[in-house]
Amino acid sequence: MVSHLTTNAADDQAIELVVLDMAGTTVADGGLVEQAFDAAARHLGVEPGTPDHAEKLAYVRATMGESKISVFRHLFGDEDKAQAANARFEEAYGELVDGGLIAPVPGAREAVEALQAAGITVVLSTGFARVTQDAILAALGWQDLVPLTLCPADAGGRGRPYPDMVLAALLRTGATDAVQKIAVAGDTSYDMLSGRRAGASVVAGVLTGAHDEDQLTAAGATHVLGSVAELPALLGVVRDDRPA
Repeated sequence: MVSHLTTNAADDQAIELVVLDMAGTTVADGGLVEQAFDAAARHLGVEPGTPDHAEKLAYVRATMGESKISVFRHLFGDEDKAQAANARFEEAYGELVDGGLIAPVPGAREAVEALQAAGITVVLSTGFARVTQDAILAALGWQDLVPLTLCPADAGGRGRPYPDMVLAALLRTGATDAVQKIAVAGDTSYDMLSGRRAGASVVAGVLTGAHDEDQLTAAGATHVLGSVAELPALLGVVRDDRPA
C-alpha cells in the first residue's frame, strides 16, 4: 500500500507555503519555557514566590510566541540584563531539551510530510534563538524534515508578532508569488498576529499549546484546530490509500 496525496483546493486558491510554529504547535515541551524562565529569573535575582516573579511570569505567559530576547528586554529594561537573562534562558531550555523532555506533537511529523507530499512547501519557525532551535531539531531527528527553519535572527531580529519570519519564508523559499497562498499555524496569539500581518489567507490556531480558543480567535485566527494534525485536511490535502 502506498499513500497518495492530492489537494482538492482550486489551483488559483491553493496554499503553496505553510509556516509552522514549533514549541506548542509541532513540538510538545510540557511547559519548559516556564522552567527555563525560572532559571533566567533566578540568575538575575528574581526569586519564585515574590510579587516581582509573579508579574514577570504572567508577562511571559501572555507573550508566548514572541522573540525571547524581546520579552527579556521588556522585563528587565537594561540591555545587558536582558542579554544575560536571555542567555541563561536559552542555556536552561537547551539543557531540558538535552534531557529528553520534548516530543513531537502527535501527528505533527505526519502532517508535515503529508503537506510536502502534496507539493506544499513547509517552513518551521520559532521565537527561540538559533542554537535552541537547532537543539530541538536534533533532539527530534528533524534536521532534514523541511527545507528551511527560521528564528528571529534569520528575519531581521524582530520575531513575532511582526510578520517578518512569515515573509522571510516566502522570500527565501520562493514557494509562491502571493501572500494569499500562505498558511500560518501556531499555538499563541502572537502566531496569529504575525500571520495576519503577513497577509496569510489561513491563520490557524492550535489548542496544543499556550493559548486557548478565545485568545487565538481574538488575535485573528481564521480557524482553530485541535492540533496541527488537522491542518492537511483543512488545506484540502487528502490521503488516498490505494494499492501501488
